Amino acid sequence: KSTGLQPAPFDRFGTPPYSTFGIPPNLKVFNNNGFISNCTINAINHFIKKYANYLGNLIIFMKKTSFLIAGTHAVVEALRNPKRKVHRVFATEEARKRINQKNQSLNLLKNIHVFFKSKKELDNLIGREDISHQGIIAEIEEIESISLKDYLRNNQKKNINFLALDNVSDPRNIGAIIRTSVAFNVDGIIVKDRSFPFKSKSLYKSACGGTENLHIFRVSNINTALKFLKTKNFWVSAFDNEAKKDFTSHNWDGRNVLIFGSEGKGLKEKMLLNSDFQFKININDKIESLNISNSVAVVCHFLNKNIN
Repeated sequence: KSTGLQPAPFDRFGTPPYSTFGIPPNLKVFNNNGFISNCTINAINHFIKKYANYLGNLIIFMKKTSFLIAGTHAVVEALRNPKRKVHRVFATEEARKRINQKNQSLNLLKNIHVFFKSKKELDNLIGREDISHQGIIAEIEEIESISLKDYLRNNQKKNINFLALDNVSDPRNIGAIIRTSVAFNVDGIIVKDRSFPFKSKSLYKSACGGTENLHIFRVSNINTALKFLKTKNFWVSAFDNEAKKDFTSHNWDGRNVLIFGSEGKGLKEKMLLNSDFQFKININDKIESLNISNSVAVVCHFLNKNIN
């Protein structure tokens, strides 16, 4: 259908005025950039008007240094930790009541901004991570971690057991290892800073609040950390399927670093060379190996029972 507008001459720089396309002449542009800019703005405005109510309930303006965690145990332990900064909590009414009922003496949500959300809205906050939020999500700040050097300066315990994770990057496995470490009184975990998924919701959910009760030493190079610990009277023990000696026959008194590698790649050769001992976990021939989190649980349970 004709608009009744007369075709305008082409602009010298190649873009015809809007009237050429049947668009009212008051929306004139004089170059390609202006044309594209106006089209983009119109599209954005249309999107915002159409989805304004939906977006208004979901958009969260977070600080650059903060991140989200989910799950009852993860959030409750973060709220209990005086060193952890909790900015906001997003929860269903049922989840808030449940937390208050189980922690009446602590009143964990007293000074926290709580935003009530539906289950669907919380699902959207979780994003692509396939975890159960149990009706509660929190925005938290990372805790400033202590260095190995400072920890040992202030700790004169005779028996200290650290875990070191080589090539382990799966958040669920790391979370399970953290949970096990807390349960069996491990003193800390050494991880490679660059590959440690410290903002993963899956890690915090799997750790079940353990991240609030364990020292996690993030180092740039694990081998360098091991060399330093050897100067502080630590014995370094690597767990490897090809090792000959069963770990239960060893005397674990004193200071120890226990190194575990990923199921696929195992321990790097350099890591094995830097170890003082190499051990295996004896299992029957029906199973080739254990999941790393299960291996850690077996070893840590034995050490906790026989040393501490």
